Amino acid sequence: MDAYYSLGFNHPAGHVSLLRAFDDKANQFELNMASITLDYGPKPIGFHLDAGVGRAFDIMSATEKDATGMRFFKQAYISVKPSSWKGVEVDFGRFVSFASAEVIETPNNWNYSRSLLFVWCTPNYHFGMQVKAPIGAHLNAGAQWVAGWNNVVTGATYRTVGLTGAWTTPKATWTNTYYGGPDENKADRGMRNLWDSVLALNPNPKTSVYLNFDYLHNSPRSTAAYRIYGLVGAAKFQLTKKRALTPRLEWMNDESGRVTGAPQRLKEFTLTGTYAFLDRLSGWLEFRNDWSNQPFFNRGNQLGSWKTQPTLLVGMVALIKPAK
Repeated sequence: MDAYYSLGFNHPAGHVSLLRAFDDKANQFELNMASITLDYGPKPIGFHLDAGVGRAFDIMSATEKDATGMRFFKQAYISVKPSSWKGVEVDFGRFVSFASAEVIETPNNWNYSRSLLFVWCTPNYHFGMQVKAPIGAHLNAGAQWVAGWNNVVTGATYRTVGLTGAWTTPKATWTNTYYGGPDENKADRGMRNLWDSVLALNPNPKTSVYLNFDYLHNSPRSTAAYRIYGLVGAAKFQLTKKRALTPRLEWMNDESGRVTGAPQRLKEFTLTGTYAFLDRLSGWLEFRNDWSNQPFFNRGNQLGSWKTQPTLLVGMVALIKPAK
């Protein structure tokens, strides 16, 4: 269970904070996610299911025009992993993307809100087949053969390919992911390419850092090609056993305006504090400010008139797990 209240200092019309992911509702309480996970490890066959409701599910599956029933699922796939395959696993169904330093579920992130790159550069999920395999002591690799981005039923053939590799040591992990394939726009389908790179560092038990770079290039058939790219960095400081503090700083360039709706360069600063009331109950307090080099954000009923968008959010997350 994940819920929040976000105070938008601009008091935007429609109670919507622009460019946000799942925390887009301003000046009102919102259920971000209520979900359940069922997982049976492949021995040699298993399955994984994430189902639920809430704002995150609504936004994540907003492109599901032809399969509205799938909007209640984050993942739904079967797995095959025979012992003779030496760690290789094959999944078929709907599964999350390889890309991004952040994930969909709030408690698995350092900040409550998601970065601009998470929202505008990387996919959330795919439908198709994926293979994951360990290669040696430090390298893990994966491949996906899927029907585009964020759609189960698109009318597209399975021409999007995802490749990822993660090099891991005790204090560092460097992951690089590539996706290439046609856009979902059937009338103007061109080639879309994404490179996502994440460097995660753990210098000591109380400090963690990551840097995430994204470069997205799309070349539709009948309109000009465009690109969007950016860099985000965050650091998590575990102040005490129950308290943590995470600043995040980000820059993103949508030079054509084809993604965010206006040609602009964006920045955001986020400061998130978390407190573990119980082992599985946490409170989140987050200040965030988004900047644009152009008047873009709403302020009251003045639409697209402001260059900044500050918010203050309070969130609560509860986890329920079976006893071991």
